[in-house]
Amino acid sequence: MPEPLDAALAEVRTLLLAPTLTRAVAAGRRRGQRPSVVRAELRPVSLKAGRRLQISTSDGSRPHTRNVAPGAEADAAVDVLLAEPFGNWHVETADATLQLRVTKSGEAQVHRAAATRPADAPTGHDRAKEYLLDPGDPIFAEIGGTAAKRRQVDAFLRALAATLPDDLTGPLRVVDLGCGNAYLTFAAYRYLTGRGLDVDLVGVDVREDQRRRNTELAERLGWAHRVRFVAGTIADAVVEPAPDLVLALHACDTATDEALARAVRWRARWVLAAPCCHHDVAKQLRNRPAPGPYELLTRQGILRERFADVLTDSLRAGLLRQHGYRAEVVEFVDSRHTPRNLLIRARRADTAPTGDQRDEYRELVDQWRLTPRLETLLAQPT
Repeated sequence: MPEPLDAALAEVRTLLLAPTLTRAVAAGRRRGQRPSVVRAELRPVSLKAGRRLQISTSDGSRPHTRNVAPGAEADAAVDVLLAEPFGNWHVETADATLQLRVTKSGEAQVHRAAATRPADAPTGHDRAKEYLLDPGDPIFAEIGGTAAKRRQVDAFLRALAATLPDDLTGPLRVVDLGCGNAYLTFAAYRYLTGRGLDVDLVGVDVREDQRRRNTELAERLGWAHRVRFVAGTIADAVVEPAPDLVLALHACDTATDEALARAVRWRARWVLAAPCCHHDVAKQLRNRPAPGPYELLTRQGILRERFADVLTDSLRAGLLRQHGYRAEVVEFVDSRHTPRNLLIRARRADTAPTGDQRDEYRELVDQWRLTPRLETLLAQPT
């Protein structure tokens, strides 16, 4: 049941200043109000000077971190944050977890539970991070998503972190093609801005109702000035200016080909696409006899489908290499979380393809008498 907001914030203040605090995050905004920062994170750290309360804030473009001493300094800093009109607070202590969400009517919806992390968890700078974006982050109170989806998104972010150079500076233009409910869109924005990057992000989905829903979420999170959504097909949606980074998580069948083709036409610097189903090539294999001696690969339906998966992504990577990209296919999440766990990761190198690369691709396509959708799309005039 809703509770008075003042009383709930007083409880949050007690937990933030308690010696048992392990971590706290504030984010989002209340109806009709906007905090001066989009996110704040607090955690205790052990420094040479002694125990301190570390406060990290972000204005949406650059983070700011400071360490305050216990006592009057910490009290004042916490009071300033509690005065901000954040829409969500997530607080973890050695004993309990508290989640506070401010309702549209200005009351507090509070959930209290037992501690989610061990009481003896280390609090110094060397504390290991299990997630790039903690599943307890308040943005998930807004965007939702199952535990499996959050694991997929976090694994995707790890692949993104391994792709972008450490010395990257903004501005960074990003597009998420086939964004759906925008779990990856919002998580990527949170992660990239947390790295101190100046990010403009566009999510594309064919459904207008998704565009409206996601736009409302961006407004509630206070990100509408940097995260926007467009209704349209992956092939035709207007995205200007052209992005530096193209993301696509589980765009179905040839929608992944459309995402890759647009990335190539945009000359995007980086591309990360996790394909979903592979019906197009599987259908072509079903309708044509396999070249000898490979009939055994396609005679059984289940084997034909799995072979189509491998063949499709191999040809996609080959085509990207022919268009100046260094491309690889990697596993980005354990198969127990999703069977669609491969990721095509590419970086523009602007190198001309070798004759061997062209020949091996053409020989494979001709031998199996295939017409890859990505090849067709890339051959179309711009």
